Amino acid sequence: MRLIVTGGAGFIGSHLCDLLVKKKNIQKIIVIDYLQDGTKKNLNNALKSKKIILFKYDIRNKKKILPLFKGVDVVIHLAALSDIVPSITDPENYLSTNIVGTMNVLESMRFYNVKKIIYAASSSCYGIPKKYPTKENESIDTRYPYAFSKNIGEQLIEHWSKVYNINYISLRLFNVYGSRSRTHGAYGAALGIFLRQKISGKAYTIVGDGNQKRDFVYVSDVCNAFFQSIISKKRNLILNIGYGKPHSVNYLTKLLGGPKIFIPKRPSEPDITHADIKRAIKFIKWRPKITLEEGIDIVVKNIDYWKKAPLWTPKKISKATKNWFKYLK
Repeated sequence: MRLIVTGGAGFIGSHLCDLLVKKKNIQKIIVIDYLQDGTKKNLNNALKSKKIILFKYDIRNKKKILPLFKGVDVVIHLAALSDIVPSITDPENYLSTNIVGTMNVLESMRFYNVKKIIYAASSSCYGIPKKYPTKENESIDTRYPYAFSKNIGEQLIEHWSKVYNINYISLRLFNVYGSRSRTHGAYGAALGIFLRQKISGKAYTIVGDGNQKRDFVYVSDVCNAFFQSIISKKRNLILNIGYGKPHSVNYLTKLLGGPKIFIPKRPSEPDITHADIKRAIKFIKWRPKITLEEGIDIVVKNIDYWKKAPLWTPKKISKATKNWFKYLK
């Protein structure tokens, strides 16, 4: 089997590549990554395999990426811009990457008759859901350009599937955590930021009162969901991927240990995210294995990774918070 992984040098993508190179039924992995959020260092282990090759291409450049799709069996599409606040201040960049980029991937698939795509969708499409745990048929309520762009990407895939007979599985990811998660930027992944603060001897900066709950799912479980989707014979599915049991941000910092400070709650954010994962269990025979306690233990034991990450300071989050309120008034 020959695969393309877009965004393969990023947080989730690099872990997925580490998994895929070990699979005997995978002969070739073509990674397309512009290395904006991702880094080649994330692929240090995977690139030791002769199965994998990295191309530093932007998915918005169709001319560059098109030839790579020849002879490919499955595309795993993770490449995207993913921060909320920058999507509000710079929506055009997000729409061009997450929508036009996705269309370029689909059109490249159509040109070379590639018939299957696995899409990294976002649970942010639910906005503030009315029901918990949240099922895949919950109303779509995109509240930021990031959420909007990711959901339109999903709709593009559904439409191309109907018109051009492309098989898809769209995985709506909840709160993914683990090693290689970004620590830079005021709105990077919460765990990455907390670890950067832990290393620097600073208090954890918690948005709101910390009682908000998130459905944290460990990155290796997410990668297994992608692999199960690759080998699945099921067609045209939208599936939630979370642990299925939310925990508070306060509990997360308790597991890490150390002092914390609180900053104002951001508008338009849910008090809880909680995935109903019954469809994923049923259709792709997947269920998460790593508890939050186990996942945090793994992350802390590999804390040397964060010691080399770019320094992050509370001063940056203060500025970003002001921008957030400015644009959502």
